[in-house]
Amino acid sequence: MKTVKLLISIILTAAMASCGSKQQTTDDIITVDVNANYPEKELILQDFMDVEYIPLETTDEFITQGVVKAIGKKHIIVINWNNDGDIFIYDRSGKGIRKINRKGQSGEEYSMITDIILDEDNNELFILNNITKKILVYDLLGKFKRTFKFADNSNYTNTFNYDQDNLITHKGYLPELETEQSRHIIISKNDGSITQEIEMPYETIQSTTIDFKDGRHVKPNNYLTLPFNDDWVIYRTSSDTIYSHSRNHNTITPLLVRTPSIHSMNLQVFLFPTAITDRYYFMNIIKKEFNPEIAGGFPRTDLMYDKKGKKLFKYSLYNNDYTNKKEVHFFSKPENNEIAICQFFNASDLVEAYENGELKGKLKEIAAELDEESNSVIMLVKHKK
Repeated sequence: MKTVKLLISIILTAAMASCGSKQQTTDDIITVDVNANYPEKELILQDFMDVEYIPLETTDEFITQGVVKAIGKKHIIVINWNNDGDIFIYDRSGKGIRKINRKGQSGEEYSMITDIILDEDNNELFILNNITKKILVYDLLGKFKRTFKFADNSNYTNTFNYDQDNLITHKGYLPELETEQSRHIIISKNDGSITQEIEMPYETIQSTTIDFKDGRHVKPNNYLTLPFNDDWVIYRTSSDTIYSHSRNHNTITPLLVRTPSIHSMNLQVFLFPTAITDRYYFMNIIKKEFNPEIAGGFPRTDLMYDKKGKKLFKYSLYNNDYTNKKEVHFFSKPENNEIAICQFFNASDLVEAYENGELKGKLKEIAAELDEESNSVIMLVKHKK
């Protein structure tokens, strides 16, 4: 299909709203001052999200380190950290269905797994490999179906199932990731050809990557694409605006605007969305300042915008299935328009928490059946219906 470049709809008073069909006005666009000092607020996760716990079955065949790569309505796809090529397919209750491994050097095998996209409608797994710049497609039995190359020498990140025929992904370039060629693209599931490029305006290139004199490069772990309902929240680090991309209306509209401009800062501060719900917009502020002494390596501030109260807060988020204050962070990759985030608990940690009387509810029931050698327990944080 011939490439179509997406035209930007930025007539604010006439554009469609980001997550619905109402008309958008300038009042709908949220402005975030990344230098401001906001009041603090505590939230309970279960007050606005549904939480589901899934213990992954442990057998002689199903022993896994619990890295969840994809979740559908029927399946959970899990791999190991050590790149051994094993792909574990579980059902949504956590029962093991099968393990497949197509690691190798032939044209029908993957040398490593960068990401996995699950397409249940077409009964397919898309295995992304940023080293070879290829996507290999298998059915859920592990049978090879086809392969195709990336559009160019970029890396594909934040890749999701877009519709029946396409994937959406962000193409970036190492080491900076953000270049003039970087952008969100929609690619064919059949042959990898670009069916659409999503252009966002920017002034100059601004990257989160820090380059060291010895040749090392570091960057914060952040996501440039978030699914929500039938829309997508998309962003590039060179832009002062975070957009909503409407698949139905084929437009992008401003959702969040940061101030001051990223182009005016000496010590750059980036704003990233992390989760979008019907009421709250969660985001974090990250300074381009590497500090190996802190978690993640970069100074980070969690922010939340309350659409009901129309206010911004620094927030702390807690899991109500713990008797003590167990904090939850929106750091993991968003999954799909049903599941905002997926996190996992090591069985040994849950066993210890159970023995210390720190659990309650369904999580307590699950932990009572575990031992320290059990597979991980998956926590799905889902949008309320």
